[in-house]
Amino acid sequence: MADMLIKLYDLDDDRRFIAQQKERGISVRKPIGPEKHMIIDWVSKQFSPGWAAETDVATANTPRSCFVAVKATRFIGFACYDATALGYFGPIGVEKSERGKGTGQALLMACLLDMQLKGYGYAIVGDVKNPAYYQKIVGAIEIPDSSPGIYKNRVKNADPAV
Repeated sequence: MADMLIKLYDLDDDRRFIAQQKERGISVRKPIGPEKHMIIDWVSKQFSPGWAAETDVATANTPRSCFVAVKATRFIGFACYDATALGYFGPIGVEKSERGKGTGQALLMACLLDMQLKGYGYAIVGDVKNPAYYQKIVGAIEIPDSSPGIYKNRVKNADPAV
């Protein structure tokens, strides 16, 4: 799967998505320190240990490069950037029961606008599995010859016996 490029300088500085999620009882925000281990554990259980590792990096960045969606007192989604490499967006995930309600888009936009504020001109989404989503929401374009991309030399099993 190819990487995609998003022009951050073309994004409108429109943060209505925060209020729209709030109307649904969802807070989109950066996690605070005491939540770090909880979001990492949640991402590992809901999605994968690899995504949890990237979330760990993003929550350790200063300032944090991770946003969470919280409903009542539980996580329902997350999104990160600058986790695998600088300028990369992802991972992103929303609990299955909460999908299709704009929370993923809100998390995506929170990260992209945060990147824009930091001075990034572009964001890269690596190894995109659903390019139509990013094309529709933020006008992303495929980067030619970008597969297998940054993940090509990733160690998949550190056990020497395997």
